[in-house]
Amino acid sequence: MSVTTPLNDATAPRTLAAAGLPRRVRKALEGALALVSVELDNYLGAMLDEFEQELFRLADRARNPGSESNFVQALRTFRLNRSDLVPQLMLELEASLAALRAPPSAQGQASAATTGNPQVLTLVEDATMDEDGILREIASRQEGRATLAMHLLGQRFGVLAGSPAIDAARLPLGPQSVCRAMRTASHALDIGVESRELLFRLFDRMVMGHYAPVLEKLDAVLDREGVLPGLTYVPMRVRATARQQAHEAAENAAPGQAASRPRARGAGEAGSGGPGEGPAEGRQGGNVRRGGAAADDHGIGPAEPGAPRHQGTAQPRPDLQRPHTGWMAETSSAFEDSDEQADYQALQQLMAGRRALIGKLRPGQPGAGAPPLSTDDVFRALGTLQAAPEASPRNLMDIRQSLLAQARQKRGKGASLSQRDNDTFELLHMLYGQLEGEISRDAPAGALLRRLQLPLLRVALQDPAFFVRAAHPARQLLNTVAEAAAKWLDKDDFDPQLLPPLQQAVSHVIDKYDGDDAVFEDSNRALQAHLQAQVRRAEMLERRHVEAARGKEKLEVAKMRAGKALADMLGDQRIPKFSRALLNQAWADVLTLTLLRQGEDSPEWQGQLDATRRIIHACGHGSEAGDPALAAHIEGALSQVGYHAEEAGIIANRLTSSRSDEDDPASRTELAMKLKARTRLGEDSARERRPDLPPRTPEEQARYEQLRVIPFGTFIEFVTNQQGDVIRRRLSWFSPVTDNALFVNQRGQRVGEHSLDALARMIVAGQAHIVTAERGRLVDRAWQAAMRTLRSFAGRGDAPAITGDGLP
Repeated sequence: MSVTTPLNDATAPRTLAAAGLPRRVRKALEGALALVSVELDNYLGAMLDEFEQELFRLADRARNPGSESNFVQALRTFRLNRSDLVPQLMLELEASLAALRAPPSAQGQASAATTGNPQVLTLVEDATMDEDGILREIASRQEGRATLAMHLLGQRFGVLAGSPAIDAARLPLGPQSVCRAMRTASHALDIGVESRELLFRLFDRMVMGHYAPVLEKLDAVLDREGVLPGLTYVPMRVRATARQQAHEAAENAAPGQAASRPRARGAGEAGSGGPGEGPAEGRQGGNVRRGGAAADDHGIGPAEPGAPRHQGTAQPRPDLQRPHTGWMAETSSAFEDSDEQADYQALQQLMAGRRALIGKLRPGQPGAGAPPLSTDDVFRALGTLQAAPEASPRNLMDIRQSLLAQARQKRGKGASLSQRDNDTFELLHMLYGQLEGEISRDAPAGALLRRLQLPLLRVALQDPAFFVRAAHPARQLLNTVAEAAAKWLDKDDFDPQLLPPLQQAVSHVIDKYDGDDAVFEDSNRALQAHLQAQVRRAEMLERRHVEAARGKEKLEVAKMRAGKALADMLGDQRIPKFSRALLNQAWADVLTLTLLRQGEDSPEWQGQLDATRRIIHACGHGSEAGDPALAAHIEGALSQVGYHAEEAGIIANRLTSSRSDEDDPASRTELAMKLKARTRLGEDSARERRPDLPPRTPEEQARYEQLRVIPFGTFIEFVTNQQGDVIRRRLSWFSPVTDNALFVNQRGQRVGEHSLDALARMIVAGQAHIVTAERGRLVDRAWQAAMRTLRSFAGRGDAPAITGDGLP
């Protein structure tokens, strides 16, 4: 799908009035447009308000004058043109409706002008590709949420167009059409590419996030207008038994289908199993959180009939529940003490049970009687495919079919895979299915992950330890490549300098691997050298941010102690109100700076305390004329905290005399306004604006206490949207005094701060969670999910984990 605005035919009508449509058709389309306009109006207004506030915040937080100037200019331009966006958006939507009966050949000719001629090559700007990717993702997500409404609307608009059902790409008022209209309308704002991308993100969250119900209302409106009245879609499906549901869970464990996979049930679990029963429990990144552990599909022989099964509920391993503190793609020792032999036997039992169940459900499968290929033949055939240039990425099931087809052509008769080799294909297919749900499709390293399929398949065919040994070199390389494309990475988290070493490592494996695992070890060794250099840079940058945060903490502590000392000396002293305000603001900054630089035991600090007592006495019991020596001391001290000589002189005169608040109100008001506009020493405006929150609940208090003892460097995942997408941040440091926590990204760059109190509330609300060792590495995380799928359809959701990759 492309959301690029198509070339408009100059003769195409832009309004429904000029389209020459039949009266009933025009009336129905006008009603549809009016509904969408009314439904989106409030959301669009809120989006524009939020966009304006976000531009202001970005300008305020800009780290260099150039960025600040860009955001300020964007804000100024946006305020001038914001009233044009919504009308332009509605004009574009009306134009898409007006062109409903336009001949499709016109659009084909328009698109051919840019893409149809293979001899014409054009350059596409990166910004255009980024916008296409953002809007494509938005439209695809909404189409997935409203599949039934989209299907019915395609039928109804097809009737209005006098054509067959309209697909999603051409559906007027569909998500793709709305995204195209938004992109065109955004040019009316005359803002830069970076600001437009921010606008599109807000459009996704604040407008398109509410569009699925609008599509359902739109379908109801067309139904009332008499367009295919009563149209509905009810799939005819026999109520599934527990065994059938288990079989479906196994069959649907395919790459790219993790998010839409039907929820599997154990053999004894009650439930109707009908469609649309609700989302899978604990869904994250397409994983179904059920009892059981994750597993790899390795070619496994049949288990011994009398082999013991794991019984009872697995107990959590303390080492796997510790917080994850490793940087991206760092090797982990969390599973080094796992029992590989026991894990392998458990995996054999699971696969044997899976084969037995599928054999009962699908007796007499095609090719069941064909002679099996030897593992060596399969290994060599895959080596031929590995050496051949691949036109497009294929999944493992396609590779298996291609392999069998080549064997049939070569032998002149059907062929099959051995039980063990077939299990290997299935297990690796399931693992890749879970990985596909955890990586970003647009990530540069995503294509590298797919290129590794054939070498990893050959490794798994000859070395069963790939599935049960977390430290296997092939598995480590897979984890490194996968984490470079993980969804939890923000656009600034991935270092572009890491991409060439990743490409070299994958290419080395593809070119050199022919059965020797040392090839993977060599690739890992070269890649780890680059990763360690990146980790050293990240740690050095992180240390700088931590030192800056500790400096802020020291300043905050000094500020609190100075304030307490000043409050103790003021007590109930009767001094003018304005003089008290000057003491609590200007002079408090002097005390803070002195305490911070010199310490409590220094003579400088004691001298400032003595000066404070003299100031309080002068304000409360002194004469109209001030003490010149004390005034000079105050002026010098105020100059150290950034006050100009004129301001310092005025404040010194006030603090060395007992002048009342009524004396010279004009100068007092002017000075008060200057002090109010001035940023105080150590002042944090963001912290000052934090609202007062209600007392913590017992669960929030427990989380708060846990956070106060958590090790520095722990990774925490924050939920970023309603779809459950997360972003991973490293808690580099927190202050037990100020309750402030510093977060950096995978490159050691500071990305924000949270209070431990707010973080505890977010964890309890499900908006954040601590990453534990069992879920630290992406390949282990995907392995757990694959094993949960395997166990759930086998009815063994309470079995213990395999390969130590987490809990059931």
